[in-house]
Amino acid sequence: MSDKVTVLVAGSWGTALASVLAANHSEVYLWTRRPEQAAEINEAHTNEHFLPGVSLPKNIIATTDMEKAVDGSKAVVIVAPSSGMRQVARSLKSFWKEDMLCIHATKGFETETKKRMSTVISEELGCSEGQIVVLSGPSHAEEVVRLCPTTVVVASADEERAAIAQGLFINNDFRVYTNRDQLGVELAGALKNIIALGAGLSDGLGFGDNAKAALLTRGLAEISRVGVELGANPLTFSGLAGLGDLVVTATSQHSRNWRAGWMLGQGKALAEVLDSMGMVVEGIRTTEAAYAISLNLGVQMPITDQIYHVLFKGRTPRSAVEALMGRDRKTEMEAISQETWEQWHS
Repeated sequence: MSDKVTVLVAGSWGTALASVLAANHSEVYLWTRRPEQAAEINEAHTNEHFLPGVSLPKNIIATTDMEKAVDGSKAVVIVAPSSGMRQVARSLKSFWKEDMLCIHATKGFETETKKRMSTVISEELGCSEGQIVVLSGPSHAEEVVRLCPTTVVVASADEERAAIAQGLFINNDFRVYTNRDQLGVELAGALKNIIALGAGLSDGLGFGDNAKAALLTRGLAEISRVGVELGANPLTFSGLAGLGDLVVTATSQHSRNWRAGWMLGQGKALAEVLDSMGMVVEGIRTTEAAYAISLNLGVQMPITDQIYHVLFKGRTPRSAVEALMGRDRKTEMEAISQETWEQWHS
């Protein structure tokens, strides 16, 4: 059987995952649209724009030819931005075969349709969502490529596919768990980016640790609330894809979402923030999608609501904080009903 594995899109996270796979497999193909990027990866073994100062394994082969990248591969890992996922999956369709494992590691929604990435990929490939595996968890690309100990989760309704994906990635530096709650893992990975934006806003306003701890705690509550309403297992939100990824994304300066929020808290306009970042900030698109989802479901997401109004309706960060702090009194355990927990324990 071929030992070839393919990663589609050579951004920071795609390149980091290719590096993990290169430690386990003899041949890793990394697809990019840009010929100059492919040449740099193949000749200098670097990807300086996305991962400056990092030397990449020499068995990563970059190409702009998707057919060449995918042909004969036993697994394809898609790490496209959410805005480009449908187009990449559509391009893959011509070369994808049923016996190839398809994994995606993108944390977001398609803005126009509010669909998860597994849904988008399955629509374009003409397969079931259960045939897709989701990789998520606390994992900054900058640390993964430097072999810092990292632990993630792979999730699929098909436990055999999740186990195969686990075997592809797991090594002494990159520990991988499996989870059959594909929906919950995917929702947690996307929605935590909103709370990370809020954490950056809080830090940009100089509010300190108390405010950020409260934001993360109540943010996890609203992520869990909407996730359970959509059918996810509530326990997933206490795991790597939920609490773990929320903590790392909301507290680290490696996080694009935290940095974008911090700049907004410092008083910069959204357009200025996006221009200076130079890379996709998934939390901004996710906020727009999650706001619409919460309205459609009738589920309260107060932090998401306020961040949406800061990003898209001109509300100032301080006004958003005042609105959150001035909400009606609540009991802490209103987020998830006892019946929901009993359902998952039965």
